Amino acid sequence: MTAVVQPQENHLFAALSPEVQERLLPHMELVPLTLGQVIYESGDELRHVYFPTDSIVSLLSVMEDGASAEISVIGNEGLVGVAVFMGGGSTPNRAVVQSAGSAFRLAGPLMRSEFNRHGELLILVLRYTQALITQMAQTAVCNRHHSVDQQLCRWLLLSLDRLSGNQLTMTQELIANMLGVRREGVTEAAGKLQKLGVIEYSRGHIKVLDRPRLEELSCECYAVVRKETDRLLPHVVAAEARLLSGPAQPRATGAKDSRKSQDRPRGSPSSAGPTN
Repeated sequence: MTAVVQPQENHLFAALSPEVQERLLPHMELVPLTLGQVIYESGDELRHVYFPTDSIVSLLSVMEDGASAEISVIGNEGLVGVAVFMGGGSTPNRAVVQSAGSAFRLAGPLMRSEFNRHGELLILVLRYTQALITQMAQTAVCNRHHSVDQQLCRWLLLSLDRLSGNQLTMTQELIANMLGVRREGVTEAAGKLQKLGVIEYSRGHIKVLDRPRLEELSCECYAVVRKETDRLLPHVVAAEARLLSGPAQPRATGAKDSRKSQDRPRGSPSSAGPTN
């Protein structure tokens, strides 16, 4: 039986009304995203927006000497390419696939056309953009004021929120590049978490064994980002809850499934979020 990935597996898209979804669905293209794939480079003109389903994309700030640091992560809660509808057309950031999977791609002109209707999509994506800005700002604060141990915990939690399982495929070198720190720092921090029984790490595979403890060890930055996202996007939270409580969607043939386990509850106790 041929499995199918549905655009509604992206919680932002699922929060739109059936009327808006029907206008966009004929133009949405399912595309595979491979680990390390660059979706767009710094300064590129953005031609599409991407709605991830089971993949995670990192936005990186890139320095002149080639050094980079992650400023935000985007998964099934949002979309990649806000510059398409915000009017900038390009961005100084780089978008790189952090966790392989798939996404639905929509051409920029079609996204702008729906945005310019000044309807529910405009309101929803502007609120999402505000949540994304909050994540970027909090990441900058975290990188400046908190230890590598705390940054790693925050990063793991944000990544897990965008997957249905409790496992990630990511080398320590790639994590170090994301956090903008030395690999030795990540090795030491991951070793501490493993000794505490919080994670299990082996050959680029990270399995979170104790999420509540991971949240305790993280700085306040994760909770700030999560609370603000839930406040700004209650309809997205509700769409996610419906998907998680309903029957599992079959996966698309050929799309890599990096989500091995279903035994992790989604998010902290605040995940229900205030409705405004």
